[in-house]
Amino acid sequence: MTDTPSRAPRAASFHVHDTLSNSLIPLPQRVAGECSLYACGPTVYNFIHLGNARPAVVFDTLVRHLRASGTKVTYVRNFTDIDDKIIQAATQTGESPRALAERFVQAYREDVTALGCVLPDHQPRVSEHLPEIIAMIETLIAKGHAYVSEGDSKGDVYFRVKSFADYGKLSKQTVEGLERGDVSRKNDAEVKESKLDFALWKSAKSHEQPDARWPSPWGEGRPGWHIECSAMAKKWLGESFDLHGGGLDLTFPHHENEIAQSEASNGVPFASSWMHNAMILVNGKKMAKSEAANYPPEIRHAMILRNLLALVDAEAVRLWLLGTHYRADVNFEVAVDMDAQPGADGLRPTKFPLLDESERRVEYFYDTRARMNARAQRAQGAKEPSDAHPIRAIVRAFDAALDDDLNTPVALAQVAELYKRANELCDQNRKDPVETRALLEALEHTASVLGIANGDPATFARRVRDRRAKQRNIDVAEIDGLVQERTTARKNKDFARSDAIRATLSERGIEVRDEAGGSVWRIV
Repeated sequence: MTDTPSRAPRAASFHVHDTLSNSLIPLPQRVAGECSLYACGPTVYNFIHLGNARPAVVFDTLVRHLRASGTKVTYVRNFTDIDDKIIQAATQTGESPRALAERFVQAYREDVTALGCVLPDHQPRVSEHLPEIIAMIETLIAKGHAYVSEGDSKGDVYFRVKSFADYGKLSKQTVEGLERGDVSRKNDAEVKESKLDFALWKSAKSHEQPDARWPSPWGEGRPGWHIECSAMAKKWLGESFDLHGGGLDLTFPHHENEIAQSEASNGVPFASSWMHNAMILVNGKKMAKSEAANYPPEIRHAMILRNLLALVDAEAVRLWLLGTHYRADVNFEVAVDMDAQPGADGLRPTKFPLLDESERRVEYFYDTRARMNARAQRAQGAKEPSDAHPIRAIVRAFDAALDDDLNTPVALAQVAELYKRANELCDQNRKDPVETRALLEALEHTASVLGIANGDPATFARRVRDRRAKQRNIDVAEIDGLVQERTTARKNKDFARSDAIRATLSERGIEVRDEAGGSVWRIV
């Protein structure tokens, strides 16, 4: 990647579609020029799936854009490392719940790093915030918003939903309507005052592992799911903050409950705005959890992110996710060859048409950046492009698209125009130092904000080549030898041998390119 002069930050003018008001609003800023963001992170009981990857990429892109615009962002994303699912998974594996959670915390970090996500400023864990959680529950009890259950569930603490007048304001529901519906798995009148009430603290059960319980004023147990985020957001961002993000499926009950318990406890508004990303479709259909077992194993396998990243480059996955507006469902297209015999792993051959196209697109981006990097010397000493320069206008359109509720599809259309112009400059070998500088700066800016084609082109090419070689059982050393033999034949002017080797490689899906630094090859 070539260093280019940095662009001066501009005044941020980001507008978000706020779920709470159901309208497009300027990004709230309690402190001018700053943004406090809390995004719900994973429950670490397994490897993450594509649905978990989407918010990681969406909010990473938002943070990148806001910072490039000159906004100081404090970005918090949590780990839920205490949860019933973790206890259940640990029982199945024979691990301690804490060890299992730690294993999947590290796996999550590896997976989102592969996707090019920057580290949040804070990554709090539930297990490190028990004092804050207990203090908030005690406040809710003291204010009459929570109660300790008796009977068989003695030691459980529940939030009294009817004590919070605004319950349902985020999900646009009413308490009366919710009472008529089925919103609770536990509807025992001896346990809860109302079926709407939700757990703040769960008493430990005799069969649960020793390290799945913590002391509290109500006996040993663990926090409920919803109270965790309220306590962690308060610890790191304060009682009120600017923007809360997460998947659309968290709107109710999780985020609704966060609002209720936080505002009931703190007495002030919780998040000023809410941003929710939509879901992942599989071959155009919603993949219901209840139906997941009926899907072919190849699809279930590919839905796990790290499995998919062994088949498709991570930057291609990121580009595919950003190719759809975050508030629209994105389609995961999977083609399974049902007529083929399963391989050694028990899976049939699988193709991902949309992701394959994204990977080809990322290759094009990197090829272009390599061509432009080779021309970087021509831009040295060039005067700064004026604001009226056409390339600067394209960059402004790119920024404006992202300011408009993170409209990445429109932003990517501007990126396509930039790469088109960069290739035209190279193809025509125009010696225009000002345009060269403008394009170098523009490509650097858009790549940095989107997190795509933001690395070293040669490193990317090797990464893709080696993965494809492994998938197709191609011996890299053998191909290197043939390419070297061809290079020697060309030096000796044995063009018949050189052409024969190229033809042999082409038949095997190998493309050879002759560049200034020598011949390079890739698998197409």
